[in-house]
Amino acid sequence: MSLTLERRETSTAPDAVEVVRRARRAPRVHHRRLVAGLVLALAGAFAVRVLLGDYTVTIPDFVRILGGEQIPGATYIVMESKLPRAVLAVLVGVAFGVGGAIFQTTLRNPLASPDIVGVSLGASAAAVSAIALAGWSGWPVSAAAVLGALGVALLVRAVAGDHGGFRLVLAGIGLAAAMQSVIQYVFTRVDEWDVQLVLRWLTGSVNGVAWTGIGLLAVALAVLLPATAWAARSLAASELGDDAAAGLGVGRARTELLMLLGVLLVAVGVAAAGPVAFVAFLSGPIARALNRGRTTLPAAGLVGAVIVLVGDHVGAYAVADLNLPVGVVTGAFGAPFLLWLLARGPRHGLRGRRAA
Repeated sequence: MSLTLERRETSTAPDAVEVVRRARRAPRVHHRRLVAGLVLALAGAFAVRVLLGDYTVTIPDFVRILGGEQIPGATYIVMESKLPRAVLAVLVGVAFGVGGAIFQTTLRNPLASPDIVGVSLGASAAAVSAIALAGWSGWPVSAAAVLGALGVALLVRAVAGDHGGFRLVLAGIGLAAAMQSVIQYVFTRVDEWDVQLVLRWLTGSVNGVAWTGIGLLAVALAVLLPATAWAARSLAASELGDDAAAGLGVGRARTELLMLLGVLLVAVGVAAAGPVAFVAFLSGPIARALNRGRTTLPAAGLVGAVIVLVGDHVGAYAVADLNLPVGVVTGAFGAPFLLWLLARGPRHGLRGRRAA
């Protein structure tokens, strides 16, 4: 009888091991398929944004233009309008998507996005002040935006202390209101020739950016994204809280570094295109829902890129003879999502980190 039991245990052991392996493999397989699907969706949105619209460009003509051939009318429209807007939309969307997901994941609060806690408005306030009060233009304005975002992030962190959670969100909302007041005051001092430029920093737009600015953003992301991928190896432990992460051997310095990278990603995105509303706020939750409740920074970046691309296309062609900035479109869709999230929060764990 004992021999029979041993045979049964031996025969069932491989089956149990295989079940465990399949269970561990399934999330990875699903994540790969999700990322591949989002890449295809991004490629489709990019093709629509570049090839379609009020001036249609065929694929053979697009390839010829990229090869350097001059096609009257088409070359200028593609290389100076459609293509730079599409490329900038992808880069900005990735920066906002990954940065926003880092905020929400490390702080374990879906409201702790750069839009809500004042980081984006800090960058805008610094940029608008540099334009209107100091008379700056070009890359110094972008540098001021990055410094403004970093300053607000550090101040919010200092006010919230070690508690985080809703205390950090409330501190961010308070500073965001202060930054909005600064922007409104500076707007009254702006020269009439700079009004359009200032409005771009208030709403967010991917229109009118030169290839040099796009190149600078690409270089910044080429540095920040690999650093984020390295620091995000401990992201799953950071989601459990500081105490649990410390018990798993993940120091607080790693979490703080990841937060700093998230701030920098949002800052360079704002410096390039202004505060495109709610992209950082929407991308993380959408990617998490598509990934069956698991955090995924690559998917969040791809979702952000798709949102900005689609939003820019809708803003350009949804209303005849009216070119809306992409920030207006994303804000129109993001505001209801925020209200829905606030309405369902207390019943679905939207409590953030408890104060110690």
